[in-house]
Amino acid sequence: MTSKSLAAALAALALLAAQGDIAAARAPAPLLPIAIVEDVKSATADVEFMDYVGSGQVIKLGPRDVLVLSYLKSCAHETITGGTVTVGLDKSDVRDGQVVRGKVPCDGGTIRLSAAQANASAASAFRLQSAETEPTLFARTPVIQLPKGLAPADRTLTLVRTDRPGERRALRLDEAAAAAGFYDLAKQNVSLARGATYEAGIGGRKLTFHVDAKARSGAAPVVSRLLRFP
Repeated sequence: MTSKSLAAALAALALLAAQGDIAAARAPAPLLPIAIVEDVKSATADVEFMDYVGSGQVIKLGPRDVLVLSYLKSCAHETITGGTVTVGLDKSDVRDGQVVRGKVPCDGGTIRLSAAQANASAASAFRLQSAETEPTLFARTPVIQLPKGLAPADRTLTLVRTDRPGERRALRLDEAAAAAGFYDLAKQNVSLARGATYEAGIGGRKLTFHVDAKARSGAAPVVSRLLRFP
């Protein structure tokens, strides 16, 4: 290669690198997971039950579509009908649709995001409760988000009361629950004691949590009763 052709090649490489830097600079920042989808009836929303959505994410609904969101820190609970939804930091901006908004009990103060998790996409998994905190549930029937990749031999969920001896449950998860990635105790007619402390365990992982003294019975918004293994 002549010196002239080498210089041309180096110039081309430099141009490609510069273009790559510009593209990277223009790329949108990853969305920070901020709310959870509690229910959705829509063919256009592109989200599903138990999906996390991020601040700035736009969700388009048909005129009769319904989306239910709960915000993980602000505890805002929204039922949205139709329109274009932009996820905010503590509530949604809804254009050309209707929203019924309220607040529900939730343990927003226990949410911790590591730097890596904060840089992950909204659809990726992130930690709702850190190992240093013991979350509080405001309903007696937890929804437990399961660790990924559970082997069939590890699909037994144990719940042991630790503040008072004697109460222990072992719940065998079926294939459907393992595939869904969450387990709803309300659907299993399993209720925990108000004011109690429990240790949940599955697949060698453990999580300690409290049940509020005024926790609701039966089904409640997911954000009020969500547990995720660290």
